[in-house]
Amino acid sequence: MNTEKAVFGGGCFWCTEAVFKMMKGVSTVLPGYSGGSVVNPTYQEVSQGTTGHAEVIYIEYDPELVTYKSLLTVFFGSHDPTTLNQQGHDIGTQYRSVIFYTSPDQKKEAEDFIADMNASNKAGAPVVTQLEPLVKFYEAEDYHKDYYTNHENAGYCQIVINPKLEKVQKEFSNLLKTLN
Repeated sequence: MNTEKAVFGGGCFWCTEAVFKMMKGVSTVLPGYSGGSVVNPTYQEVSQGTTGHAEVIYIEYDPELVTYKSLLTVFFGSHDPTTLNQQGHDIGTQYRSVIFYTSPDQKKEAEDFIADMNASNKAGAPVVTQLEPLVKFYEAEDYHKDYYTNHENAGYCQIVINPKLEKVQKEFSNLLKTLN
């Protein structure tokens, strides 16, 4: 399988991991940290907002089964890209909307996507999603992996993640894996 990678930060990585695990053509989704200056950051450090890192997800996908544009569509459709350093009750630079591009093509496609969003929404708030080259991705601690799957009945999952998953299932069903 030919794979490419993408790295997105759209708030809490528990939410974004659960969203992208549903997508066709996505083989790997890992929560982690990127964009800061601290080497090998911990969740404790990142959650304090002093490392410069954002909570992100690392995605491996098959470009023959899902396009980067489709990944962008779900990314922008599953969080609020118009709020600076905040998603819901999660506030701080570690929850910023950010794309860490891995190639000039990804950068251009993300720039064009954002420009189109801003052009089509003249009355709304502009997209504040940052675009940065991927320098380093640090994988999160094991207890963050598959968080939704392992804690589906937890309050945060019921109140925050479930509505997000329902929205994605409704709006992007054509891009999701079929349920067996």
